[in-house]
Amino acid sequence: MAKGAGIVGRVETLEIGTTGGVLRGVREAGCAVFRGIRYAEPPVGALRFAEPHPVDPWDGVRDATTFGPPPPQSGLLGASQEDAGDDWLTLNLWTPESSGLPVMVWIPGGAYMGGDASLPEFDGARLAASGVVVVTLNYRLGIEGFAQLEGAPANRGLLDQVAALHWVRKNIRAFGGDPDRVTIFGQSAGGGSVAALLAMPRAVGLFQRAIVQSMPGTYFSPELAADVAAACAAELDVPPTLAGFSTVEPAFLPLVGDAVSDQAIQHRARWGQIAHRPIPFAPVVDGDVLPTTPWEALANGATIPLLVGHTRDEHRLFSLIDGVLGEVTTEQTETALQMLAPGPYREAFPTASDEELYELVNQDWLFRMPSLHLADAQLAGGGQAHLYELTWNGELGATHGLDIPLIFGNLTTGGPATLIGSPTPEVQALSDQMQSAWVAFATNGNPNWPPYDGSRTQVFDTPSTIAAYPEQASRQLWQHHTFSPLPLLAP
Repeated sequence: MAKGAGIVGRVETLEIGTTGGVLRGVREAGCAVFRGIRYAEPPVGALRFAEPHPVDPWDGVRDATTFGPPPPQSGLLGASQEDAGDDWLTLNLWTPESSGLPVMVWIPGGAYMGGDASLPEFDGARLAASGVVVVTLNYRLGIEGFAQLEGAPANRGLLDQVAALHWVRKNIRAFGGDPDRVTIFGQSAGGGSVAALLAMPRAVGLFQRAIVQSMPGTYFSPELAADVAAACAAELDVPPTLAGFSTVEPAFLPLVGDAVSDQAIQHRARWGQIAHRPIPFAPVVDGDVLPTTPWEALANGATIPLLVGHTRDEHRLFSLIDGVLGEVTTEQTETALQMLAPGPYREAFPTASDEELYELVNQDWLFRMPSLHLADAQLAGGGQAHLYELTWNGELGATHGLDIPLIFGNLTTGGPATLIGSPTPEVQALSDQMQSAWVAFATNGNPNWPPYDGSRTQVFDTPSTIAAYPEQASRQLWQHHTFSPLPLLAP
């Protein structure tokens, strides 16, 4: 596998050739690690708001021991606004240095406004130690990645992901991976990206299995996306076009996206549900890059094995972030029910408090029912699905993001690890079980529980069980709902 090896200081290095040139990585904790690998040219200058451009070959040896800079992203999600450079389209790789290994490609989430593969919670060493090659990647976000602009291709962030998968297809064998056993996986907006890739003709053949964790149900119509872009342009006093936005420095655009997000309620008559949350960016069902929604695509023919699921208390974290945890009012609950509910929640949950109803309708609309409906669409299209729900109680119950440290095995490092609390032996056993299931699915398509048949669900807890899908009341409320591209409500 290694083209060459050596010692720099006290660090053991190795060199591997790729289609672009030779990369120098390091050996750490039993893995070879390569960071900040450029999979496409920086999307700036003439390449800004364009489809990703293949990497220009280089001479000599390129260092791959440090992470590339994160793409410009929302400060609302706690990201730094410091401009760290424009080499955003990079990926990172952990390999046990064997051969013919399954490959797991992680797509980070962050509401399509944030996401950084260098975060410690995404360190792939523990997962790779289970016998897989782990790849994590960055892609364009917010206005750069998803704004609908005249003169620019739609869904540039998704096109970046496709470019990264092309790099994996061409190069992963040199790192010990099998290009015909690639599993893509992601959580939240990363899960929504994985689901979108299942519906994209340009992604066909680039992966063989998919894992979707807590996918959001938000996919925009072109009209809605264009109206959001127009609101961003109005903040800048530029036209909502490629030429107009190209006059603005990339590092400044997330501030504009944050401002529009803060003001979204003013657009509720036009934007509807995404103004209630608010969610200003998402993949656009443009008819080309993304021809249709993932649910429709799978129902019309599912060919990729799918593992999909969600946590029980998806919205608890957002209630904390929004400052309403323990303080939800009847008025807030009624507004959420009016905006999001497809049926009578108070009748379906007669003993639930206002706060419980508020969390239920928010998490059902945003994560739980989209994930369940994806499993149902997979079955309708003749494919195989495995469904799960995580119900183990961390510090905020089984909230959004709790699955990340459990699957990566990073129980004490990174922000999501704070959701774990103290990593007891029971928690370690749960993490081992989930990690083993994800690796088994990537290896042979069987995560060690029976396929979903419309009922059977793996419930991860201490202890874990296989049971009928637990959220039956929500399922009944949403059974006739169709997750269509979200429309622009008023001209």
